[in-house]
Amino acid sequence: MAGPRLLDTEEITRQMADLSGWRFAAGAIHASYDAPTFPAAVRLVGEIADQAESMDHHPDIDVRWRTVRVACSTHSAGGVTQLDIELAHRIQTAAGAAGAKAGSPPPRKMEMTLDAADSEALRPFWKEALGYVEVTMPDGTVELQDPAGLGPALWFQPMDPPRTGRDRFHLDVYRGDDAPELRDRLLELGGTLVSDEHAPHWWVISDPEGNVVCVCTT
Repeated sequence: MAGPRLLDTEEITRQMADLSGWRFAAGAIHASYDAPTFPAAVRLVGEIADQAESMDHHPDIDVRWRTVRVACSTHSAGGVTQLDIELAHRIQTAAGAAGAKAGSPPPRKMEMTLDAADSEALRPFWKEALGYVEVTMPDGTVELQDPAGLGPALWFQPMDPPRTGRDRFHLDVYRGDDAPELRDRLLELGGTLVSDEHAPHWWVISDPEGNVVCVCTT
């Protein structure tokens, strides 16, 4: 039996029109809710858990005092499906019933990227150094992830031609549809556009000393 169909960016954006405070970035849809009290936040998590269990589809949840952050994605499909849209609607309804208000946008998702000529040779070293685990992504690539879900993922970008020295690490920051706003703000702050070859999927921008960040939509 085929699994749920992966939605494209246009479909996700259209279906999120009535999901106040939700944002699409890095293969998931994200929201943050501020509950009246800590016990109310915990009760909201319980209601979300009940809804998720009834759908047999479970989000990532983080609780910080009165703030509940959720991220919905279908890992087997490698992104957002109709299941995530439906679960987001249920979460929004549960939050309203709990008196929780849509909060500030969730923190930007970030991952570390290491340019590598031979990722197979480097991965065991960084797996041990960071205490991470290997995770095979839907496209077949392997990245290292924090088993506690706290630290940013580390993935290895093929490097051609190989080079040595510094500036082989860089950060990827995911912003979804508002990535161009972050790009423009970084340029205003003294950044330099290194490459827009892959726009609108990502832009490569350096800081005033040449350190690089990729501002990504997907």
